[in-house]
Amino acid sequence: MRVMNIAYALSGFSFNTKSIDYHVNDTWATAGTAPLVLEYKTALRKGSYEDLNLYFLSDIPGGNLGSCTYPQQNITDLARRRDGCSNLAGTLPGAETTDFDLGKTAVHETGHWLGLFHTFDGNNCTGEGDFVADTPAQWTPTDGRPVTNRTNSRPMQEGLDPIHNYMDYSSDVCMTEFTKMQSVRMLKTFAEMRKGRK
Repeated sequence: MRVMNIAYALSGFSFNTKSIDYHVNDTWATAGTAPLVLEYKTALRKGSYEDLNLYFLSDIPGGNLGSCTYPQQNITDLARRRDGCSNLAGTLPGAETTDFDLGKTAVHETGHWLGLFHTFDGNNCTGEGDFVADTPAQWTPTDGRPVTNRTNSRPMQEGLDPIHNYMDYSSDVCMTEFTKMQSVRMLKTFAEMRKGRK
């Protein structure tokens, strides 16, 4: 939680741990299909729609580091059961996933849970990007550690790629910030779509 609280401090969020439960289930630990993800989330989820559930698995197929649900305006039973963020256990602080072992994957996935998209989402000729005005347009995700801070994948548009943003795909050591408008979007999304909802 220390990494989460440092990352979200300027955004107006703080997190606390209500419980930590360990389960040994080889099938769930490498859950690669939607039915298996739904199975473990249904069995393990705690709290209401405003309570963040983080799941840490020994393997996430496809080389992914994590995945998370976005808040839903109309919460169905299925949406409630699927809610939460799955993370590769190897991304916890001090774990073994090279370049992604400082805990920033949980920060990134929680950004989705609070309504943020990737900084490079929807960046085509007509798209709205990530729907956040103060993140520069980014054509492709950053892959690992950029060799320069001057990367610009959209030279015809203002601003350098937000390689330090938690919602990009930079290595953990590079991820250090949310923008002001990302913070506003998360606060608004939480208030309108999660707070007080069962």
